[in-house]
Amino acid sequence: MDALNVYSRAAERSSGKIITIYSTSFGWACRALPAGTRRAIASIYALVRVADETVDGAGAAAGLDPSGVRAELDHLERETERALKTGYSTNLVVHAFAQTARRHAIGADLTRPFFASMRADIAGAPDAASDLDEYIHGSAEVVGLMCLRVFLDLPGTARDRTGELEAGARRLGAAFQKVNFLRDLAADQQELGRVYLPGTAAGEFNEETKRAALADIRSDLAAAAATLPLLDPGARRAVGLAHALFSALVDRLDAAPAAAIARKRIRVGTGRKIWIAARVLSRAPGARSAA
Repeated sequence: MDALNVYSRAAERSSGKIITIYSTSFGWACRALPAGTRRAIASIYALVRVADETVDGAGAAAGLDPSGVRAELDHLERETERALKTGYSTNLVVHAFAQTARRHAIGADLTRPFFASMRADIAGAPDAASDLDEYIHGSAEVVGLMCLRVFLDLPGTARDRTGELEAGARRLGAAFQKVNFLRDLAADQQELGRVYLPGTAAGEFNEETKRAALADIRSDLAAAAATLPLLDPGARRAVGLAHALFSALVDRLDAAPAAAIARKRIRVGTGRKIWIAARVLSRAPGARSAA
């Protein structure tokens, strides 16, 4: 094995650790993928997580002020684009992402909107519907599209229906992001001073607002679910598991009073997640839809 392959394998393993530490739901879903696909998706998640932590987590915890956070994020984006061109980075997470991106036609058309949304978080949450749509596109929809480009290289994915698959990937990414907005409502407002969804500011969020937000999320989830049969069976169950886990969180949010959502983070317990995973992963992959 040559030096670059050894280095790339080390980078992939490094990125694979990140998803297991930071996300139970995505970590479980990723483990349901075929090995090669799993490594590719984990490398995408790792870059996204490092950028997010730069803005919202470890960067601030390390004492960086907003200008310092922006400088680090700008550096990460420049290094990512350089690695997309050269296929190499001294940053293991960036290197693993670049290797995946170059194999699966993921380019700056998807990374630039992502970094733009991460940069928007430094200044605060978007405060207009058009800005929110743009933010969700960059922070979530493009991540779904990155993953889809990996899935398109699996033999059983309906490449002749790429347009439908892209629409489904965007709707699923948007649903996940909107669920996170509600789940993290208290922390976003109390710790970060951010309000993402209209009508969710302190003192405004009520049952009517909650129902409207959840109806919008359920619409996105339903649209995404309709495209799952177009995926290769190796990807279908993994994406279906992520969909099921987030749907369970939607149900928990639906059952919780608006006042509780505004006060604390709503979660799905580990036992419930295990039950959902067992149920989803025990199903036969099923045939591709002819619809």
